[in-house]
Amino acid sequence: MGEAPPQEREHVLCWLPFPEPAKIIESIQTKHPNVDFTYKQLEYKKEGKSWEVKEIPDDYVKEATMLVTLSEYPSSDAGKNLKLIHLFSAGADRAVTQPIFKETDVPFTNSSGVHGPQIAEWVILQILSNSHREKLMVEWQKKHIWGQHKDIGAVRDSVGQRLGVLGYGAIGRQTARIAKALGMDVIAYTASPRPTPESKHDRGYIVPGTGDPNGTIPSAWYSGLQKSSLHNFLAQDIDILLISVPLTPQTHHFLAAEEFRILGKKNAFIVNIARGAIVQQDDLIAALKKAPGEGGLRGAALDVTDPEPLPKESELWDLENV
Repeated sequence: MGEAPPQEREHVLCWLPFPEPAKIIESIQTKHPNVDFTYKQLEYKKEGKSWEVKEIPDDYVKEATMLVTLSEYPSSDAGKNLKLIHLFSAGADRAVTQPIFKETDVPFTNSSGVHGPQIAEWVILQILSNSHREKLMVEWQKKHIWGQHKDIGAVRDSVGQRLGVLGYGAIGRQTARIAKALGMDVIAYTASPRPTPESKHDRGYIVPGTGDPNGTIPSAWYSGLQKSSLHNFLAQDIDILLISVPLTPQTHHFLAAEEFRILGKKNAFIVNIARGAIVQQDDLIAALKKAPGEGGLRGAALDVTDPEPLPKESELWDLENV
């Protein structure tokens, strides 16, 4: 038998706003000695992160065969010979607007599936923090106040509450797994129908031991991109809504005044880990400022806003239920 041909050398350019993971790169190079790395750590300005897309200088790209990036891209001409562009995020809404995506045949991949555990933990943290008035008690601790029970009010545990997952991907499935363990009922919403057991399976990457691989956790599934389909889902007595759909032209401002009115019937709590523009933010603020007796939302936890960074004058900063 003849020897295998020598592997072609690859040069991976990492253009990311995180410290270089030296041990991980070393591990990859041990397994794949034909791979070289150039790691460029970007720095955000002190006033906060900016998602303004900037062009990667041509000099950095000319030797690269692959690019790993979060939000910055090379010109179409400089990057046209790349074999692959990998996005560090699951969302690709910024990438699909870039000239290199539109004007070349360079394949794009994303990191869908890997963020399930850590983001789901944050979602559950926010749900429990809201239910148990953690924000108020932290303020009491700072001020050395031994608060009164009447100021906390009735605390409701998770058992029997209904979690509506708007976008049943990796994050939604892992959140559903934990919520189910806490005694919640889970219902799911997807863009396309999932009428058979096989269609409910997770076809993407799954962190071992996490998620809902077979799609058996939800007690009911809903689907569609029409407002009527969305409203039917939101009207299912949802106590907590997790927004985890990708931002597309169809989901831009998917949730606005009418949707918050429906959710307000049960004074729902909203968690958005997707993109800020999926929500009409002024309408969300109005719903959060309404009293519960008037159909207001009981609160919101926002990992994203529109725009980012959130302007200092935004009312969201000072709302007690946010």
